[in-house]
Amino acid sequence: MLNFRRNSLKALSAIALTATVFAIPGLAQAQSKVQLKTSMGDIVVELNDAKAPKSAANFLQYVRDKHYDGTVFHRVIDGFMIQGGGMDANLSEKPTRAAIPLEAGNGLKNDRGTIAMARTGNPNSATSQFFINVVNNDMLNAPKPDGYGYTVFGKVIKGMDVVDKIRAVATGNRGMHQNVPTTPVTILSATEIK
Repeated sequence: MLNFRRNSLKALSAIALTATVFAIPGLAQAQSKVQLKTSMGDIVVELNDAKAPKSAANFLQYVRDKHYDGTVFHRVIDGFMIQGGGMDANLSEKPTRAAIPLEAGNGLKNDRGTIAMARTGNPNSATSQFFINVVNNDMLNAPKPDGYGYTVFGKVIKGMDVVDKIRAVATGNRGMHQNVPTTPVTILSATEIK
């Protein structure tokens, strides 16, 4: 009987310790954060490494490679989203790494303030370009866990006022590109925050 109580006490202690580890925010795995310094102010995004591991890792690698430094938000549609991460001020596309697989069935929604991977009509074509939703864009969500949609991989945690300033800039057509800011909105630097 004493052994049973001792083992029960050990089991309860282990459960309590496990619950404590998950209840203390500092002990939980921290999500990656990135600061985008733009010509209109700073935006900080928190990546969801757990639900969108490939997309978050892809974005972080582009940040570490300084790929985003000097790129522009080349597509801005008020009432929809702001898109950047792939072109310079001349709207020349920067070289990218191989495309990553779609993770749109991860349960994250294209809601206001979320950051998602841009892609072509091919669901597995996302490379460096991303967009920040300025409204809830339910039509961009995957219709089912294995269906198409646009992969959300994080959210703005600081600087949504900057996103709102960017979404309100004057835009026009430039060559084959539409909804281009008439005054470039540049990502001066993208830096991982520790």
